[in-house]
Amino acid sequence: MKVSVIFSTYNSPKWLEKVLWGFLNQTVSNFEIVIADDGSSHETLDLIERVRASSSILIRHVWQEDDGFQKCRILNKAILASSGDYLIFTDGDCIPRADFIEQHLRHANIHSFLSGGYFKLPMGVSEAITEEDVQSQRVFDSAWLEERGVPKSHKNWKLMAQGFWANLLNLISPAKPTWNGHNASCHKAHVLAINGFDERMQYGGEDCEFGDRLCNFGIQPKRIRYSAVCVHLDHARGYVTPAMLQKNQLIRLQTQSEKRVRSPLGLDQYL
Repeated sequence: MKVSVIFSTYNSPKWLEKVLWGFLNQTVSNFEIVIADDGSSHETLDLIERVRASSSILIRHVWQEDDGFQKCRILNKAILASSGDYLIFTDGDCIPRADFIEQHLRHANIHSFLSGGYFKLPMGVSEAITEEDVQSQRVFDSAWLEERGVPKSHKNWKLMAQGFWANLLNLISPAKPTWNGHNASCHKAHVLAINGFDERMQYGGEDCEFGDRLCNFGIQPKRIRYSAVCVHLDHARGYVTPAMLQKNQLIRLQTQSEKRVRSPLGLDQYL
């Protein structure tokens, strides 16, 4: 399958660069990157141009004017700009482990969407990560992280589990396999069938609502929390408001109660 990796960004070029280091060190190379840019300044474009000049990976940059938090809108535009048959979604603040794409492809099937997770890093560690830390993969080493102040936790199994143990933990994990925008994938045909993301929604549940509609369409979630690994860089969320969260909650409840499949404000407005 031809693969497109799609992720959003907004005025975070330092974080974006660390994420790109991760994707330029994957165990597979037959994929494209589509950066869904929700209105960043020229600094982000300058970074993308610099990375493009030194990489053989195709990087598409889809930009829209800054109109507040409009992730669903720019993701829909990025979906239409993508050329892949299979779409992997993550975020511009999540560094993927070297086998991130390989694991998504290994677990992919026509009847499911894949639900992954992340390992959250504190701000100090997030800021200190270097390109060499990503290339060497030590940023995914729980012992290395603990030496830098990341506390020991059962969550460290996301970094440590391999092979049989990763598969077993995926199976028995109590975490609900929702569509998680930082680590999820499915066939592009399924995204088109549900009309993409609902652009009425801003921050708060917009990814889960997308997953609800995939389920309503008959696509079942499959957990890969311990197989496809990424680390999440810390950041503030000053764009979130109670009104935004309440609005999104009501839309999601309506999607669930009505078993809605297609978004009323999605991809078809651009076709």
